[in-house]
Amino acid sequence: MKFKPFRISHLAVAVTLLLAGAKEAPAPKPTLKTDPSPVGDGKTGVVVSYADVIEPVQKTVVSIYSKKTVRHRLPPYFRQFFGEQDRESQEEGLGSGVIVSPNGYILTNNHVVEGADGLRVALSDDREFTGKIIGTDPKTDVAVIKIEADNLPAITLADSDRLRVGDVVFAVGNPLAVGQTVTTGIVSAKGRKVHLLDDVQGYEDFIQTDAAINMGNSGGALVDAKGRLIGINSAMMSTTNGNMGIGFAVPINLASSVMQSLIATGTVARGYMGIGVEHLTPELAEAMGKDAKGMVISKLEAGSPAAKAGLKLEDVIVAINGKPVDSLDALRLIIAQTPPGTKVKVKYLREAKAAELEVTLTKLVDAGATPDEFLPGVSVARVDDEQRRTYRVPDEVEGLVVTDVAEDSPYRERFRSGMVIVQLNRVPTEDVAGTRAHLRPGQNFCLVWDRGGYRYIPFKYGD
Repeated sequence: MKFKPFRISHLAVAVTLLLAGAKEAPAPKPTLKTDPSPVGDGKTGVVVSYADVIEPVQKTVVSIYSKKTVRHRLPPYFRQFFGEQDRESQEEGLGSGVIVSPNGYILTNNHVVEGADGLRVALSDDREFTGKIIGTDPKTDVAVIKIEADNLPAITLADSDRLRVGDVVFAVGNPLAVGQTVTTGIVSAKGRKVHLLDDVQGYEDFIQTDAAINMGNSGGALVDAKGRLIGINSAMMSTTNGNMGIGFAVPINLASSVMQSLIATGTVARGYMGIGVEHLTPELAEAMGKDAKGMVISKLEAGSPAAKAGLKLEDVIVAINGKPVDSLDALRLIIAQTPPGTKVKVKYLREAKAAELEVTLTKLVDAGATPDEFLPGVSVARVDDEQRRTYRVPDEVEGLVVTDVAEDSPYRERFRSGMVIVQLNRVPTEDVAGTRAHLRPGQNFCLVWDRGGYRYIPFKYGD
């Protein structure tokens, strides 16, 4: 089986975000229309046409054309004659998008705009605009772009958590560059994880549908029988390049939460709880003497939000904010969708007794960092006897000692090897992961021991 993003082959499109370092006024927030009611009560009569439902949806779906400059490095033999210059070529790509606010915000896929040098957005009324990338999130394959226009037709968002398998759905987009196309099917499954985003440690909770979707449908709308947006079409499963009736869409609840964060900050702020869990299988439950179903805590980061709230090793997490937790993916998705600073209610079992407590999430930082990396290019280690001898650290000094600062680290002028980070933003440093969780966008400061004394070091992070 091969997973195919809905785009024309080799025409992947997207956008390297511009204006690095430039300060702009806060972006205007989108005005979203939402309708969380279920699509039906199971008592609907025979429907012979959905034309009245689909017509307004078509006005909100756009085609996104991208251009990407590809550099080809000449082989050594040819460089003897043509010099060291690389050759360049232009690639064009096609995807779809959905207008979600009258002032021009458009939801699409990350892979539609990734790496693009320019975007052209074509509306259903043949108007064309230049698209600007507001933000992208490879971990969910969601991107937000904006066009400078007002009073645009905007789609209504549904509550994708209330979808049911069997609900009628429609896919709207521009497949294979034939023009805007509507196909229909049903919700085939919910909560699918198909490993499409494994290479970026992504978050998958796909809606599966048999509505025909093909290359070019990427970023288009998946709507319900009321014409409300329930998902952003993202990928298909196929043994060929053709439609096999197995397509996947990012649920709009997930896409919308990512969009709000991208518009507000240009990045996605995800919650962090600081635990590792394992599925409590019947065998493990019997061995541990537990009569429960859920996820058992097998790792608890020191100083983490979970530890501070009172959770312990071997506690069995049953639900978070009322949502059942029956897998690592389910727990990871719930926490990742919750903004840092939010209190979540955790229902758990301890010694066969049910209990509930609140955990205040912090920010998940540098998920892709190496285990010993505190900041990009700054490696640290817990101070132990060996570190004390190597760096001559007094016995009374505790924290994380800087073991290496890379040549290209943006923090090379602030930190040096042998320096001990005692506190970050007034919080004592105990381990790398827990300390990274207390980094915040913008200004931060450390209390460090350096060359026989203590001092404060201010630095910026994530700006």
